[in-house]
Amino acid sequence: MAHISGGTPTAFALLVVNYGSSNLLEENLQGLELKAAGGRIVIVDNFTSATELARLNVLATRYGWSVLALESNRGFGAAVNAGAAVALSEGAQALAVLNPDARIETGDLVALVCAVAAEATLMAAPLIRTSSGEVWFDGMDLYPASGRVASRRSPLPDGPHQPWLSGACFAISGQMWRTVGGFDEDYFLYWEDVDLSRRVVSHGGRLAVLREISAVHDPGGTQTGVSGEGTKSEIYYFYNIRNRLLYGAKHVQGKQFRSWIYATPKVSYEILCRGGRRQLLRSPAPLRAYVRGILSGLVRAREIRSRERAKQLRRTSPASGAGAAISGTLGNR
Repeated sequence: MAHISGGTPTAFALLVVNYGSSNLLEENLQGLELKAAGGRIVIVDNFTSATELARLNVLATRYGWSVLALESNRGFGAAVNAGAAVALSEGAQALAVLNPDARIETGDLVALVCAVAAEATLMAAPLIRTSSGEVWFDGMDLYPASGRVASRRSPLPDGPHQPWLSGACFAISGQMWRTVGGFDEDYFLYWEDVDLSRRVVSHGGRLAVLREISAVHDPGGTQTGVSGEGTKSEIYYFYNIRNRLLYGAKHVQGKQFRSWIYATPKVSYEILCRGGRRQLLRSPAPLRAYVRGILSGLVRAREIRSRERAKQLRRTSPASGAGAAISGTLGNR
């Protein structure tokens, strides 16, 4: 059972999911002053240990944050959903989300929130750079023909593409959040932002990267088990490989989804290569994640497709409605 401590209803909330990252939170959030602008910071703790939660509560008292403590690690999307539910119930009109290993200046955050408050159907993200000044995010695209994703700066020759915004830092109105139902919790970690972006657009919303607003993100700060510079964690590889197939099962139809499955070995290897090929010589973890991610993704995709087919059959079955009532009456005899 979750509980929330501290804070009062405000016009907007900054939601940050914590999973053993209290040191990053102190480093990246302590300079934010949101009260005068009608905002507050809500830290949603995906439980790691009592010690971590105790430290988080000390920081929250020191800096005026609210803490929503979950009893287990429910994943990124579920944690944001939990924080959003509390914030909206207490009067927030807009939501912003920020990774623990990212930071944004107060003025930039307020400008981001003001943009979505002024245009309720807008989901907006800032231009995101690393600490060294390199552009990390200025818009991403999904290529439905293959299930690949790529930066706008490095487009692929895979045909039509659909934009999506990174979950590392974005803002959305409370109205649009309620309309789309928040994050899909099936993903647990990664690809939930691709899914959310798609549903915003399908519900008549608009995506935008506001390049006059900036944030800083040093990716990998929340990952564990990495074995060298640029290397990703086994968790990163597993969920990116698995969740590509989950997304396809949910949103891609017919022959196009079959093409995703056929491309899975190659695309999954490309995901591994985001951490460089040398890592494959240092540890079996990436290859283990490769195999597990594909197998788990195929199983979950099959479950999702079967579930959707069952729903469709129930909607179209002549046994529904009056037919079901007649059948039930006959059965009672």
